[in-house]
Amino acid sequence: QVQLVESGGGWVQPGGSLRLSCAASGSIISIYSMGWYRQAPGQVRELVAFITSGGNTNYVDSVKGRFTISRDNAKDTVYLQMNSLKPEDTGVYYCNAETRTRYYWGKGTLVTVSS
Repeated sequence: QVQLVESGGGWVQPGGSLRLSCAASGSIISIYSMGWYRQAPGQVRELVAFITSGGNTNYVDSVKGRFTISRDNAKDTVYLQMNSLKPEDTGVYYCNAETRTRYYWGKGTLVTVSS
């Protein structure tokens, strides 16, 4: 069993920055990878970035060069640093953890980018 709690969402103007955090608890040793998904209003949920237990990362093309996913193993926390934010980045951001058995999801944190 893995529990995920996101934080750090909020409102920011275009060009601004936010850092999202995802704190994991439970069976941490079982996690293969963790990722951030987002869902804009009226849109399907899409993968934004993920990081494996070995530290490999991947990003959706639209955020490359602007977002950085990282982890702090001492705090069992994964971060998503978001810079140069655009209105298109608006949505609910969900933390995800992949284990051998199943996927786990956080409840999401809202990011709003507008003037």
